Amino acid sequence: MRDTSNLSKEENNILQIIKTVIDPEVAVNIVDLGLIYNVTLYEENKHIHILMTLSARGCPVGDTIMQHVEVAVKSFWTDYEVEVELTWEPQWNPEMITDEGKAALG
Repeated sequence: MRDTSNLSKEENNILQIIKTVIDPEVAVNIVDLGLIYNVTLYEENKHIHILMTLSARGCPVGDTIMQHVEVAVKSFWTDYEVEVELTWEPQWNPEMITDEGKAALG
């Protein structure tokens, strides 16, 4: 998620929580890998929607990563329903990795 300027303070906080989720195959957080496309907080109905992708359709740890995102966010936003939606559009590519992610990868 390269442009966070449209996120609220709370949505940015959620994004920081998601940064604690590490892709076990490359040992870099999934935000810096560019796997998170959007975070939306709906305060009126206590719902958080996270739109994300994976680096490959056959990712063997994809379900685990998505579960970790949900658990991490729910641990801070306990009264909220957390929905993690998987999308393949746009398709992930290495150019989506942040500068921090590239530095972590070496």
